Amino acid sequence: MPLHPLHPLHRARILHLSLLAACAMVGCAPTLDWREVRPAGSQLLLLFPCKPSSQQRRVPLAGPPAMLTLHACSAGGQTWGLAVADVADPARVASALAALSASAMANIGAAPSKAANFTVRGATPSPASQRQLLQGKLPDGVRVTLHTAVFAHGTLVYQVSVLGEQESAEAADTFLEAVRVQP
Repeated sequence: MPLHPLHPLHRARILHLSLLAACAMVGCAPTLDWREVRPAGSQLLLLFPCKPSSQQRRVPLAGPPAMLTLHACSAGGQTWGLAVADVADPARVASALAALSASAMANIGAAPSKAANFTVRGATPSPASQRQLLQGKLPDGVRVTLHTAVFAHGTLVYQVSVLGEQESAEAADTFLEAVRVQP
């Protein structure tokens, strides 16, 4: 005898099947919980796989020190970050982007690697905008992979990065390719 569509057993079966389907689609316990984020003062819209926290410090950046704001979080065994600084002078932008890239290499003791052009919708076009995949070690000797990209909008310079022991190219692509300037 078929059950009436509103019968409690019928609803329970539908709910159970729906939950199974939802778990299959998202893996039940997603490691990366992607969310749109507009970090204050960055003029960017991007996807983070976790809720970033922020900190600031003055750093030398191709000339006089600039206030650098870092928005970062950890998820899935990786650290996801956005660094932004205003270099105030358009003549300093290209050298500041080069300095950010050099600093990323130095932080993990990576050898220079071939850089690819990196384009962000709404960013100021620049030959210094680039993306790199770096291999290196943390100070404690742990081997890491760093996906990093630098670009600019006006005098604001940006670096987005994904750092971890295990490379996740697909997740790094999701993070880096979702960046948009939203002034």
